[in-house]
Amino acid sequence: QVMLVESGGGLVQTGGSLKLSCTASGRSFSWYAIGWFRQAPGKEREGVSCMRSDGSTYYADSVKGRFTISRDNAKNAVFLQMNSLKPGDTGPYYCARSVVDISCSDVSGAYYSPPIEYDYWGQGTQVTVSS
Repeated sequence: QVMLVESGGGLVQTGGSLKLSCTASGRSFSWYAIGWFRQAPGKEREGVSCMRSDGSTYYADSVKGRFTISRDNAKNAVFLQMNSLKPGDTGPYYCARSVVDISCSDVSGAYYSPPIEYDYWGQGTQVTVSS
């Protein structure tokens, strides 16, 4: 059994920064991809970023250049550094572990990582960006 716990969310003004953490208990996730997702009010959950077990990273176009995903396998932790935050970034953020070491991308190499590819999810941490 794997349990994921997110932390680091909060209220920040437009242009501000937050760093989210996701800590896993149970089996190590170093052999899996880890993804970050968010769900804006009234919208479906959307992928934000993904990191494969080999360290390669992928980002949704909406956050590219502003967000950075990283991991510390020794601590079984994954992080999401979020800079230049916008009101549209508001919502709960979830980390998730993939079922297998997924590609995180489509055939063109662009970020693609739907929620169905993940089997363990955290409870989420709220990010609110005020205008």
